[in-house]
Amino acid sequence: MAFETLDDIGDVRGKRVLVREDLNVPMEEGRVTDDTRLRAAAPTLAELADKGAIVLVLAHFGRPKGERNPDMSLAQVTAAFRSVLGRDVRFVGDCCGEQAEAAVAQLEPGDIALLENTRFHKGEEKNDPALAEAIAKLGDLYVNDAFSAAHRAHVSTEALAHLLPAYAGRSMQAELEALEKALGKPEHPVAAVVGGAKVSTKLDVLKHLVAKVDHLIIGGGMANTFLAARGVDVGKSLCEHDLKDTVLEILAAAEKADCIVHLPYDVVVAKEFRANPPTRTVNVHEVAADEMILDVGPAAVEALGDALKTCRTLVWNGPLGAFEIAPFDTATVALARTAAALTKGGSLVSVAGGGDTVAALNHAGVADDFSFVSTAGGAFLEWMEGRELPGVKALEA
Repeated sequence: MAFETLDDIGDVRGKRVLVREDLNVPMEEGRVTDDTRLRAAAPTLAELADKGAIVLVLAHFGRPKGERNPDMSLAQVTAAFRSVLGRDVRFVGDCCGEQAEAAVAQLEPGDIALLENTRFHKGEEKNDPALAEAIAKLGDLYVNDAFSAAHRAHVSTEALAHLLPAYAGRSMQAELEALEKALGKPEHPVAAVVGGAKVSTKLDVLKHLVAKVDHLIIGGGMANTFLAARGVDVGKSLCEHDLKDTVLEILAAAEKADCIVHLPYDVVVAKEFRANPPTRTVNVHEVAADEMILDVGPAAVEALGDALKTCRTLVWNGPLGAFEIAPFDTATVALARTAAALTKGGSLVSVAGGGDTVAALNHAGVADDFSFVSTAGGAFLEWMEGRELPGVKALEA
């Protein structure tokens, strides 16, 4: 991937820099409840401001569908943003037009201003050229620092990159460099952990990965569908029986590509899905008709850990079991800790992403020990599918 970063931007003193960030943070009763995305934005904004740029932050918030909605105004994020940045942040009540132009004209080098929700304009999500021109009038340069929105071809993520000199911010740069190490030009052998409830939501991911990785570890409800396709009776486990032919095609493609598919051979089962019910650990061929598979068993987890010890690169998306409820978090926690230890030991580059994955790694206490953990969600999944991301493509030099 050939893209320019803040290292290539040159002297920015007095220049107006439009910076696309993802500030779509969770809120409760007017308070930001998780400032992860605000903290991710801080390095780029602080660096530009410290170099004397006039920093204009573009972001969306919620789904206002092109209408002004005070409940989705970025004004309510401003106070938390000031706190995270440790400096003043001015709020501007629009992201283009006369009001915005007048407000920007009052700013001095080093100032940071947060512009109103880009999605208050219908043209944002339509990638409308007229809106792009109107926003571009505010800036001299454009920086995209929001990988999590890069799978959308919107004005603030794609069109602006064609109207102004365009660069990747520090968060975007870190994400792209990590992903390049993980699947672009990884060091082999490469392992991928793909979990989650349904195969149907990750068909494109699986089809793409079998040609890219040496070990494909399948967990969660997805593993039940694979086991059933191979003739295993999975009892009343969550399973997509109608995907048998698709699963067999994926397994055949994996065999052709010399990709080893790892499915559990021992599992933890229960008759009901609740916290700490009576459980059994059994061979996959011993699941009773009234039982459901809710986690990977200890023998299989140990074998998966041994497989990771032979690998140099790991991509992880999705838990191995129903990790939200004890004791079905055991396998996910155990394998995550093995991966973290290998990473800290220097033998493994580990990249993880997706909402459930981040939550699972935090639960295991190892998120900080992975090489890189993406909070991008949809964009991370589309990248794992091998899709071209419009916001990234637009930055290519």
